[in-house]
Amino acid sequence: KPCPLCDEAKEVLEPYKRRFILQEVDITLPENSAWYDKYKYDIPVFYLNGKFLMKHQVDIQKFEDHLVKLELQND
Repeated sequence: KPCPLCDEAKEVLEPYKRRFILQEVDITLPENSAWYDKYKYDIPVFYLNGKFLMKHQVDIQKFEDHLVKLELQND
Protein backbone atom coordinates (compact mmCIF):
# COMPACT_ATOMS: atom_id res chain seq x y z
CA LYS A 1 0.00 0.00 0.00
CA PRO A 2 1.20 3.55 -0.34
CA CYS A 3 3.54 4.46 2.49
CA PRO A 4 4.86 8.03 2.27
CA LEU A 5 7.00 7.50 5.38
CA CYS A 6 8.65 4.47 3.79
CA ASP A 7 9.15 6.34 0.51
CA GLU A 8 10.82 9.20 2.36
CA ALA A 9 13.12 6.79 4.20
CA LYS A 10 14.13 5.11 0.93
CA GLU A 11 15.01 8.52 -0.53
CA VAL A 12 17.24 9.31 2.46
CA LEU A 13 18.97 5.94 2.12
CA GLU A 14 19.40 6.20 -1.67
CA PRO A 15 23.00 7.51 -1.54
CA TYR A 16 23.99 4.43 0.51
CA LYS A 17 22.36 1.79 -1.72
CA ARG A 18 25.69 0.42 -2.97
CA ARG A 19 26.76 -0.31 0.59
CA PHE A 20 23.83 -2.44 1.77
CA ILE A 21 20.92 -4.51 0.48
CA LEU A 22 17.51 -3.09 1.25
CA GLN A 23 14.91 -5.73 2.03
CA GLU A 24 11.41 -4.34 2.30
CA VAL A 25 8.80 -6.18 4.34
CA ASP A 26 5.12 -5.50 3.78
CA ILE A 27 3.71 -5.97 7.26
CA THR A 28 0.15 -6.02 5.94
CA LEU A 29 0.65 -9.44 4.33
CA PRO A 30 -0.71 -12.39 6.34
CA GLU A 31 2.70 -14.09 6.48
CA ASN A 32 4.13 -10.99 8.21
CA SER A 33 1.50 -10.73 10.94
CA ALA A 34 4.11 -10.97 13.71
CA TRP A 35 5.82 -7.86 12.31
CA TYR A 36 2.45 -6.15 12.00
CA ASP A 37 1.57 -6.88 15.62
CA LYS A 38 4.93 -5.54 16.76
CA TYR A 39 5.29 -2.47 14.53
CA LYS A 40 1.88 -1.43 13.20
CA TYR A 41 2.21 2.01 14.82
CA ASP A 42 5.94 2.46 14.31
CA ILE A 43 6.65 2.31 10.58
CA PRO A 44 9.09 2.50 9.05
CA VAL A 45 11.34 0.24 11.09
CA PHE A 46 14.98 -0.41 10.26
CA TYR A 47 17.09 -3.44 10.98
CA LEU A 48 20.71 -3.68 9.94
CA ASN A 49 22.33 -7.07 9.70
CA GLY A 50 19.38 -8.63 11.54
CA LYS A 51 19.49 -6.24 14.50
CA PHE A 52 17.00 -3.48 15.30
CA LEU A 53 18.48 -0.09 14.47
CA MET A 54 15.76 2.58 14.50
CA LYS A 55 12.13 3.38 13.73
CA HIS A 56 9.91 6.22 12.45
CA GLN A 57 12.60 8.01 10.44
CA VAL A 58 16.19 7.55 9.35
CA ASP A 59 18.81 8.80 11.78
CA ILE A 60 21.48 9.10 9.12
CA GLN A 61 24.36 9.47 11.58
CA LYS A 62 23.33 6.36 13.50
CA PHE A 63 22.88 4.47 10.23
CA GLU A 64 26.29 5.58 8.92
CA ASP A 65 28.03 4.70 12.19
CA HIS A 66 26.58 1.17 12.26
CA LEU A 67 27.21 0.65 8.56
CA VAL A 68 30.87 1.63 8.90
CA LYS A 69 31.28 -0.75 11.87
CA LEU A 70 29.87 -3.61 9.79
CA GLU A 71 32.09 -2.74 6.85
CA LEU A 72 35.19 -2.69 9.07
CA GLN A 73 34.28 -6.07 10.56
CA ASN A 74 33.96 -7.54 7.08
CA ASP A 75 37.33 -6.24 5.84
